[in-house]
Amino acid sequence: MLSVGISRRQILNLAVGAAALPALPRAARAQSYPSRPVRIIVGFAAGGASDITARLLGQWLTERLGQQFIIENRPGAGTNIGTEAVAKSPPDGYTLLLVSVANTVNATLYERLSFNFILDVAPVAALIRSPLVMEVNPSVPASTIPEFIAMAKANPGAVAAASAGNGTPAHMASELFQLLTGIDLIDVPYRGGAPALTDLLAGQVQVMFENVSTSLEYIRAGKLRALGVTTAARSDLLPELPTVSEFVPGYEVSSWFGIGAPKHTPTNIVDLLNVTINAGLSDPKLKAQLTDLSATVLPGTPADFGKFIADETEKWRKLIQAAGIKLT
Repeated sequence: MLSVGISRRQILNLAVGAAALPALPRAARAQSYPSRPVRIIVGFAAGGASDITARLLGQWLTERLGQQFIIENRPGAGTNIGTEAVAKSPPDGYTLLLVSVANTVNATLYERLSFNFILDVAPVAALIRSPLVMEVNPSVPASTIPEFIAMAKANPGAVAAASAGNGTPAHMASELFQLLTGIDLIDVPYRGGAPALTDLLAGQVQVMFENVSTSLEYIRAGKLRALGVTTAARSDLLPELPTVSEFVPGYEVSSWFGIGAPKHTPTNIVDLLNVTINAGLSDPKLKAQLTDLSATVLPGTPADFGKFIADETEKWRKLIQAAGIKLT
C-alpha cells in the first residue's frame, strides 16, 4: 500500500494555510457571491445520511444567501468520482463538496488517484459527527455482538458485510471490527448507503455498520436487529443499545461530514460560507433537524476543519497499513 505521500506536518500546514489564499479583485469579492446557483457535490447515492445532511444544509444556505444551493449526487468509486469533479472545478465558490470520512480514508486506500484530496480541496467548515449502528438482518442467528463474533468465526468468509462504498465509514467500521475480533467477513461495497440498506433488509447481505438515523425506523419496526453503536458512548436515540467497545476493547468509529471547495477558492468566499454554515449549526431549527440524525454539530473555522481532516487522514492511514487493507 502507498502512504498518503506527504508528512503530517505538511498536511497540517496545507490545511491551515488554505484559509490564507489570495482573494479575488474587488468586483468578485464575497459581497457579490453568490450571484448564481451553487452546486454541492455528494459522492453517494440519494437517500442516505450524506444526502439528507447536504439537503438540510443546502436549504439553509439557499435561504440565507439568496441563491439556490443544488445537491448533485455523483456516487461511485468510494466518493472519488464526486471528489475529482470538485477538485478539478474552477475555484470560484460555485462547486462545493460534501466532505466525509471516505475522503480521508481514500488518501491511503487508493494507490492511484487523479487528485490529491489534501492538496486539491480546501476545508470550508465541519458539519456534524454521528455514530453508526452495527445491525443485522433478522434471519442472522445472533442477537448480541459476542454471538455474532462466534457465528462469524464458525463460518469464515461466509458472512457478507454491506457498505456505502470502499473507504466509507461503514467499510472502515467493518474492517476495524474484523481486525480487532479476528473474524473474516465478505466486504460488499455499494454506490451509497441506501442501496446497501435495501439489500440488508432483503437478506442479500447479513450485516452492516450504518448511520443510526437511516436505520432507526427499521430497527424499531423489527426489520433489522441492532447489536451495538460504534462510538465510545451510547446513542441517545438507542440508549439501551450497548457500544461495540463494551465487547471489543479499543473499538471506536464515527461518521462525519463537512464542506470543502476547490483549492485557491478566495478566502472571503470560504469565510462567508463558513460563517453562514456556523450560523446554521447554532440555529435551533436546523440544529434540531441535525440532532434528529443522531448527530453532534461541529462548529469551527476552516483551519479547525483542516486540522480535523489531517487527524482523520493519519488515523485511517495507520489502520489501513496495519491491517494490510487493499482494494480487490
